[in-house]
Amino acid sequence: MDVDEPEDTSAAHQPQARRNSQRVLLLSSRGIPNRTRHLLKDLEALLPHTKRDSKLSAKSTNLIPELADLNNCNNCLYFESRHHEELYLWAAKTPNGPTVKMHVQNVHTMDELKMTGNCLKGSRGLVSFDKTFDSAEHWKLLKELFTQIFSVPPNSRRTKPFIDHILTFSVVDDKIWFRNYQVVEKETTQPDGSPPMSLVEIGPRFVLTPIRVFEGAFNGATIYTNKGFITPASIRISVRRDQAAKIRRRKHEAHEREVRKEARKLPDDELAVTKVFS
Repeated sequence: MDVDEPEDTSAAHQPQARRNSQRVLLLSSRGIPNRTRHLLKDLEALLPHTKRDSKLSAKSTNLIPELADLNNCNNCLYFESRHHEELYLWAAKTPNGPTVKMHVQNVHTMDELKMTGNCLKGSRGLVSFDKTFDSAEHWKLLKELFTQIFSVPPNSRRTKPFIDHILTFSVVDDKIWFRNYQVVEKETTQPDGSPPMSLVEIGPRFVLTPIRVFEGAFNGATIYTNKGFITPASIRISVRRDQAAKIRRRKHEAHEREVRKEARKLPDDELAVTKVFS
């Protein structure tokens, strides 16, 4: 009598390895400056799992989740340019959110910096965060969102099987400083036998100031608001107000000088020129 051997179910109960299948939609609004256009090209070169799309009107952000779905992307980076070259970055998880709106400052592209570092185009990069990202809930959310956006999947179509650079996110003065460094290995070895490594900056670099976190994709309830953020419009209004106050003060001082001159004038006597030759 044959006895069926029990099936080996150990493989079925083994947890499957987590697969990174993130894809990022990269697009911008109309009227962006040249520096922002070069920044998008740099990010596209650093992140081979991105998908570029045509420019979109700033009033049509509600269409971005649908565009991401059509391009088979589950993340989005949207650069929005406003008057006076104000630049904002929307980082979103599509289609259900969350979304982070940030103010972009101090943008420097690769061609502009002319750094000595270099990395293979299409190579994967390590994503590094400082300890501040574990101090508060909104920083933890930003860390998770940046990890999914900037971590290149190993199975991406344009990815090279190399890891030769590091993308760093550091928080200073409640601002996120982005830097990109090349990992350089020298020929000489350390006493423990491991090759020495050094970091050389490649670029690009920019600074992000979180403004608001939304629950959904480009909409929804506000989860977090940066109360210390001062909008560029408020700064311009304050500058114009100071300039107007300075002009009013100068006019008032000129009027006071004229009054003092009139008060110091002496009355004409009998031998004045106006009376002798009248």
